[in-house]
Amino acid sequence: MKRTHLYTFGFAGLLAVTLAGCGTSPSGFDASPSNNALQSSPAAPASPDSDVPSPQPGASPTASPEASASPGAATRQQPMAAANTVNVMVYQVDSQCEALVPQQMAVPQAEPMEAAVGRVLEQNATADFSVAGYRVDVANGVATVDLRLAPDSRRQFESLSSCERFALFGSLRETLTQNPQWNVSEVEFTEGGEEIVL
Repeated sequence: MKRTHLYTFGFAGLLAVTLAGCGTSPSGFDASPSNNALQSSPAAPASPDSDVPSPQPGASPTASPEASASPGAATRQQPMAAANTVNVMVYQVDSQCEALVPQQMAVPQAEPMEAAVGRVLEQNATADFSVAGYRVDVANGVATVDLRLAPDSRRQFESLSSCERFALFGSLRETLTQNPQWNVSEVEFTEGGEEIVL
């Protein structure tokens, strides 16, 4: 009889811990490979069959005043995507190619300007035109964006239509100058250090 109760309590305890671990919402979870938000601890290695982190002994599924006092507990409770990002305005061309429209985007807090430039470049990549790399340098309010075409890009900067140029260079210029926290008033474009003539 005692053995039956032991198994019952053991199973009930395991079930309670499992359900408590599933009670948190994954809505802010960023599953990108660059996100290091979920790290397994030596005490509870992550299972390759599960996308849900293993429950930690003594960890609560909801934030408590005691849990937020310790840095480790606060990290487990807050999605890393929100904690390590900042919102910036990224501009993109409208469907008529007449105006640049701002869109608020969350980018990594460590390098927000570079990430915003990357978002603009992603938006303007096509099957026959793509940028393989870029560098952004700011000095005295002037941002220099050095672009490098992908080796397999069939088109060059000079072959872009006026709409494509407006979409690419206009969006980059507007994104860099309209985020006041970056203190950029002018933008120059280069390819491998050589000025891009527009």
